[in-house]
Amino acid sequence: MPVEVTWWGHATCTVEDSHTRVLTDPLFARRLAHLRRRRGDVPPAQARHADVALVSHLHADHLHLPSLARLAPGTRLLVPRGAARAVPGLRRLTHLAVREMAPGEVTTVGALAVRAVPARHDGRRLPLGPHRAPALGYVLEGEARTYFAGDTGLYDEMAKEVGPVDVALLPVGGWGPYLGEGHLDAGRAAEALARLGASSAVPVHYGTYWPIGMDAVRPHEFHAPGYEFERQAARHAPGASVHRLGHGERVRLEVAR
Repeated sequence: MPVEVTWWGHATCTVEDSHTRVLTDPLFARRLAHLRRRRGDVPPAQARHADVALVSHLHADHLHLPSLARLAPGTRLLVPRGAARAVPGLRRLTHLAVREMAPGEVTTVGALAVRAVPARHDGRRLPLGPHRAPALGYVLEGEARTYFAGDTGLYDEMAKEVGPVDVALLPVGGWGPYLGEGHLDAGRAAEALARLGASSAVPVHYGTYWPIGMDAVRPHEFHAPGYEFERQAARHAPGASVHRLGHGERVRLEVAR
């Protein structure tokens, strides 16, 4: 029972399962504020086509209004509960079918069930902004159970809240030389993989964007997380297969259920 995953860079992936196309945290920009895309081309036009797009939280590198505006009319868009209040620009995306989600809620898209699950991450739009919405992950249940973590820290209830999955799309880095609270690095992502019992993992959220003028500051934090996740996963979850994709690369996963 196959599922196909394409990594476009950062947290943006296309997951194809049960003839349904899912796009995660769409980001189609060469530059975002103080960040520039250092590796991989901006995703091509076909990456904008999906049955549903998922937004994990309100930070601008995950909820990017110009990228969402480029999605095809009629695309369903799932966002955290309270997002429209915190980010008024969402209300102008009238060509999309926007639905707010809270942890535990489930919606159906084609033959897929999409379940919102908790994430341990700052839910504010701005670092000091007054409005917030819960950061989410999502589990896609079709031919396979695929977990898109968004941004999250490791937490005790992760295995219970997310449930056993077949495929895990896990953040392993960031867009700067240091990771703050509420993130997974390569080691913690490998621990999460072990807790979730996934047979396949794709590392994301690394090696794409970097602050302008900081190319020489801790460059290993840009290049190394995918390789380090492979190494750590071999220790923490030796039964799992890690698929470290290049930008725009696709993997077809056969899942035994």
